[in-house]
Amino acid sequence: MLSVLLSLLCASATAGTLPAEVHDKLARDGQVEVLIRASAPSARPVAMADADFVARVTAAASQLRRHSAANQSALLARLSALGVVHRHYWLVDAVWARLDAGQLEQVARLPGVGEIILDARLPMRLPPPVPTHAKAARAVEWGVQRIGAPAAWARGHFGQGVVIAGQDTGYEWSHPALRNSYRGWNNGSANHDYHWRDAVHALIGGGSNPCGVNAPAPCDDHNHGTHTMGTMVGDDGAGNQIGIAPQARWIACRNMERGNGTVAMYLECMQWFLAPTDLAGNNPDPGKAPHIINNSWGCPPSEGCTDVGILRDAVDALRAAGILMVVSAGNSGPNCSSIDTAPAPYASSFSVAASQNNDAIAAFSSRGPGNDGGVLRMKPDITAPGVGIRSSIRGGGYGNSSGTSMAGPHVAGAAALLMSADPRLKGHPDRVEALLRSTARPLTSAQSCGAFPGNLIPNAVFGHGLLDVEAALDRLLPLFRDGFEAEPSARKQAHGVSASKGPAAAS
Repeated sequence: MLSVLLSLLCASATAGTLPAEVHDKLARDGQVEVLIRASAPSARPVAMADADFVARVTAAASQLRRHSAANQSALLARLSALGVVHRHYWLVDAVWARLDAGQLEQVARLPGVGEIILDARLPMRLPPPVPTHAKAARAVEWGVQRIGAPAAWARGHFGQGVVIAGQDTGYEWSHPALRNSYRGWNNGSANHDYHWRDAVHALIGGGSNPCGVNAPAPCDDHNHGTHTMGTMVGDDGAGNQIGIAPQARWIACRNMERGNGTVAMYLECMQWFLAPTDLAGNNPDPGKAPHIINNSWGCPPSEGCTDVGILRDAVDALRAAGILMVVSAGNSGPNCSSIDTAPAPYASSFSVAASQNNDAIAAFSSRGPGNDGGVLRMKPDITAPGVGIRSSIRGGGYGNSSGTSMAGPHVAGAAALLMSADPRLKGHPDRVEALLRSTARPLTSAQSCGAFPGNLIPNAVFGHGLLDVEAALDRLLPLFRDGFEAEPSARKQAHGVSASKGPAAAS
């Protein structure tokens, strides 16, 4: 019977576009987890440039919800009638569902159904932190000093009034360096509603997991997430000043299970950030959305992420809503064109390369240009410290780790310092990015990558150069006085160059 149903699926007009991996999964397991998108275009929130942050994110969430409900009402009704487990991702007008062959046939024939893609399990290659002396105070870490954060603190800017979000392997919220800045911690008690979401609903990596599934409180099953958050906000008050913006508040979502993710898990976290909910997933409140999201993961085609348009739509929607998305460039260097893993190449992502303590580029740091669905973009945008970074790890300790995963949090923290210096930056990721690009310390390279020679600024190795938050603060008031106008290189990047017409990347 299964072979007959698969044949019918292949014969249908809609299912004829099903990827081979969907058929293979059905034939092997008898059911398949897929993402179903509407044939009509996804909504694009209308950017409200003059609105405050809360108004902007609230309007964006409302637009997306209305559009997706209208687009997918028939699909949602049919899935409910069939008793199919499903989740609606209105952020990108998609529905996740677990279907057998007969159910997939019915869904594929519904009017308005567009592409159906496999929600594959995507193992990540996460850099393991190397534990140091568990609680040895080291004062201000080298990366924090290198980007000029202490100069911002001296001016009274610690990230106060800014919310940073992390989506990763989870977070040890009770770590001494993280607890006081966790938005769910208040006057000695914790409330995780609207501050934590676990998108891990099944163990996909095999074996057991220390956090289980649907964790009711922030939990880290790997260390990676806890380490990245420490660089953004960490300060234990006892000499371990590991974080850039120690008075910013943080919220979080676990989107990987010990480094294993799926597109649906990534989407769930991004949607939750735009409209955080209580622990039951109810009563969404866009007013509690973060100003900044740090993204230290990638979704490579080599590991099953072959349809990245859906993630691009998600990042575009968050940016249109006024949220800054800071993305690690990847650890596939040193070759050119190695920024090829979603979401680092996207125009709406602010991509970060990793440098050493002598400002040399890390050998592992991915190089540009970024290939975004056939469009070559000037990536990375900027560089930040990413080698031998000491930060928080599980168990209340500290450890060193290297990767662009460690560089991105420096930029997210720096953006929080700027927003605390002038709250008018909240909801304007274009202004923050332009400010950080224009004040980065120029760095050149002997390595040239196609249309982006290493001896020019920007280049495909360092982007616009090394993050310098002190210089950005110096320029902040004049920029507001004169009006924000993205520099020409930023405008070029937004448009990109056709991969089919652009010069070949150098090796």
